[in-house]
Amino acid sequence: MRIAHLSDLHLLSLEGAVPFRLLNKRLTGYLNLRFRRHAIHKPIAVHAAAREIQRLGVDHVVITGDVSNLALEREFVLVRSFLQRDLGLPPERVSIVPGNHDAYTKGAHRSQRFAQYFAPYLRSDLPLDAPATAGGAGRDGAGATFPFVHLRGPVAIIGLSTAWPRPPLVASGRLGAPQLRALEHLLAHPEVRRRTPIVLQHHPFHNPASRAKTLLEGLGDAAAEGRLLRQVSRGLLLHGHLHRRIHRKVHTERGHIDAVGATSASLLHDSDERMAGFNVYEVDDTGAIQGITSHRFVPGQEAFREVPIPQG
Repeated sequence: MRIAHLSDLHLLSLEGAVPFRLLNKRLTGYLNLRFRRHAIHKPIAVHAAAREIQRLGVDHVVITGDVSNLALEREFVLVRSFLQRDLGLPPERVSIVPGNHDAYTKGAHRSQRFAQYFAPYLRSDLPLDAPATAGGAGRDGAGATFPFVHLRGPVAIIGLSTAWPRPPLVASGRLGAPQLRALEHLLAHPEVRRRTPIVLQHHPFHNPASRAKTLLEGLGDAAAEGRLLRQVSRGLLLHGHLHRRIHRKVHTERGHIDAVGATSASLLHDSDERMAGFNVYEVDDTGAIQGITSHRFVPGQEAFREVPIPQG
């Protein structure tokens, strides 16, 4: 089984961004777009990635959040069009979770905007058990119920949301106790236990060394998540957020999980570590992970070449 991993598309449309809608956290985001981000995030790289993914003949595509910039409706329309037209894959072959930019404001949270636009990609193959849903499990900042599970051959793709509306200049995330309880039940489900788990989340499991930096951009309940993963013998934990390629390990009581970050699919940068692209994972019929590669965008050629993923 071949799985492609995209993250941090940051597809931009300011249509609908009338002035009064910028009088909140979006103002700082808009200024960043106006004077900085738009110069380095280019949709040409995202569309080229879709063509390359089609050429590679992947079986499934996962996207680990920050598909938008300001969580505006028009941005989600652009992303949905990208999924349908550029990737050209049916919803059952795509798994997507939100990032902090996709739950950018309280309004985007209240309206459940991410879930409205991507509902076909969020449907779970396993219902949340009653103990997991008690107390409103998994109600996240993007308005959808997480976790979801997509059972695909030898793998169980588990989608989590770390996205919550945060104050300006804060990009941290959290899973929350209800979602963690639901994750615990799913990991114990027989259909998941007999497959290799692939966990999707926007924020990385590994937090910065600095406590202050963790508070600003890390995952607040990573330690609690780690306790739930202790019995997993092998698997993947895929994330974005850092805008760079990175490969680390989560050591468990029975083995380890490969924690792999994808760079931003739209970021133009001089560094191989950060230049736009996507990752590819090869999983055999037994669920063993046979390959982890990254494909770097080559500007001017609209082509890709394989590059190593730095070990963290």
